[in-house]
Amino acid sequence: MSSIIDVSSVAKSFGGVIANKDISLTVKAGTITGLIGPNGSGKTTLFNSIVGYHPIDSGSIKFEGNEISKLQVQQIARRGLLRTFQQTRIYGAMDGVQNMLISLPHRKMSIFDALKTFTREDYERADHLLEFVGLYEKRMLKSGDLSFGQQKLLEFAMALMNEPTCLLLDEPTAGINPTLINGLIDRLKRANSEFGITLFVIEHNMRVIMNMAEKIYCLAHGEMLAEGTPDEIQNDQRVIDAYLGAH
Repeated sequence: MSSIIDVSSVAKSFGGVIANKDISLTVKAGTITGLIGPNGSGKTTLFNSIVGYHPIDSGSIKFEGNEISKLQVQQIARRGLLRTFQQTRIYGAMDGVQNMLISLPHRKMSIFDALKTFTREDYERADHLLEFVGLYEKRMLKSGDLSFGQQKLLEFAMALMNEPTCLLLDEPTAGINPTLINGLIDRLKRANSEFGITLFVIEHNMRVIMNMAEKIYCLAHGEMLAEGTPDEIQNDQRVIDAYLGAH
């Protein structure tokens, strides 16, 4: 199985504070890979570096074999590498369908201009993906009136609208009602199996990530602490100590 993301010896500091130090990892195409670690361990910084939100200080980041560490966010997105955020980035005054349509990459214009340019296929795809995430019945509601968990599902559907090859998910279950979490996990797994989208997931909920990921990386203090299968990570004393605050 070929790799889709290759991070090699990546370092990133902010004003002298080391966020990532000598990070190397590989995400295999077609898999679900997890990234865990205590708060402040550098997980979100690494995600931001991979998708181009800030340049790395040193090292290499490759996507499908091509160096992307010098590219802009939109250039990377056009290659099929996208990310979602801990806090949702939806347009609360728009309904679900409008959010789906405006998220299309080539439609970054005012909503009024954009809505004139959408095709019937665009609307059908939006409806299909809203049904996929369980929001079809609520598609005409203002997105700001949805629950936080539903907004996260909408953001996930908006990312799928772009037909990504690989999707980076930052805390997909954070703030979601526990009764909705299993449904979200199921949809993430289906996006992986049915659409063939590679998923790279930051997750605090250990039960969730152990249930989803085939391989898990663990960061601590900005450095790679451990990597392995869910069983190996669960039983790694270094990981247990990192989470319990031992040093």
